[in-house]
Amino acid sequence: MALFNLKINNKSFSVEADPDSPILWVLRDQLNLMGTKYGCGIGQCGACTIHVDGNAFRSCMLQVSQASGMNITTIEGLSEEGDHPVQKAWLEHDVPQCGYCQSGQIMSAAALLKHTPNPTDEDIDGAMHGNICRCGTYTRIKQAIKTASKI
Repeated sequence: MALFNLKINNKSFSVEADPDSPILWVLRDQLNLMGTKYGCGIGQCGACTIHVDGNAFRSCMLQVSQASGMNITTIEGLSEEGDHPVQKAWLEHDVPQCGYCQSGQIMSAAALLKHTPNPTDEDIDGAMHGNICRCGTYTRIKQAIKTASKI
């Protein structure tokens, strides 16, 4: 076990963890930030997507020892009021069904729009590739991203 200083959602945290532990488990088990979901554990489903220095990143693939000095944002830190343009568009288009993948989907979409404010269909497909929705709401996800780009 080692002590790590982390910056998460614009707050500083000191956590004791195994250096190889994925940041996902630190977020959920130690910091009680439960919005980031565990899906596959191998970076393939997107449920655990967070922002690392503004980029979408699978938290199951980032070791806590690698996270020091990085600015990490979880779904809880995306918007205190839940009024980020992507979150608003998600509600407008009634995107979620079961909801399990939605925090990862939203975080991927928000990172896309930060870097590409007016994405094409190809931009959206590329950025959202690997975010699996078992309920199949991909059409509504794409529509919501387009709406969010206009907000």
